[in-house]
Amino acid sequence: MKGGCCMFVPSHYREPHVSWMVDLMRENPLALMASNGNPADGPYATHLPVIIDPEWDDSPAPDLAGLPLLGHMNRANPHWAALETGSVNLFTFTGPHAYVSPTVYDIAPAAPTWNFTSVHVHGVVEKFETIDETLGVVQATVQTFEKAFGDNWDMTESLTYFRKIVPAVGAFRIRVTKAEGMFKLSQEQRPEIRERVEQSFAGRGCTRHARTADLMGRLP
Repeated sequence: MKGGCCMFVPSHYREPHVSWMVDLMRENPLALMASNGNPADGPYATHLPVIIDPEWDDSPAPDLAGLPLLGHMNRANPHWAALETGSVNLFTFTGPHAYVSPTVYDIAPAAPTWNFTSVHVHGVVEKFETIDETLGVVQATVQTFEKAFGDNWDMTESLTYFRKIVPAVGAFRIRVTKAEGMFKLSQEQRPEIRERVEQSFAGRGCTRHARTADLMGRLP
């Protein structure tokens, strides 16, 4: 690990390529944002949508340093009032995951485990205070999600409504300082056992299991 306060990632569970972290963040944009609080209130944690700034067109650094992200939350959330421009915050993105039963291994002794994928992002926050800046983040988020998950909905006729509700929204930019990706996908097992785990996931008829199996199939 580099420096402190990073996610513990055994070497064989590190992402095969930085693109795996970027893809996980894009495909699973509902992040958990964690910020330091004070001794009385403790830390703050909020689930919120986070996107990569659409204007960014550079190549990602190995640790995603410099990657610009955009996020927003309800201004009524105490987390917003406690959030300070220049503060470093943690954003956790969770990808496909699934339980592995020892019955799949067909060996003894064995132990159950949970395969999972996650990216922990540390970034410096810049709060937006103007309506136009906040509206820009909301519009960029809608466009990103409609393209990836929706039906390319045209928001033009709703912009007046957006302007009515956006004063209640707190938006911000995140400048990534470092990121760690953990892709725990049975890499410690022998190839034939890993293949049995992958096949068991693929045959479950569940999207979450299927996506986990797909990632296992992409491992080098």
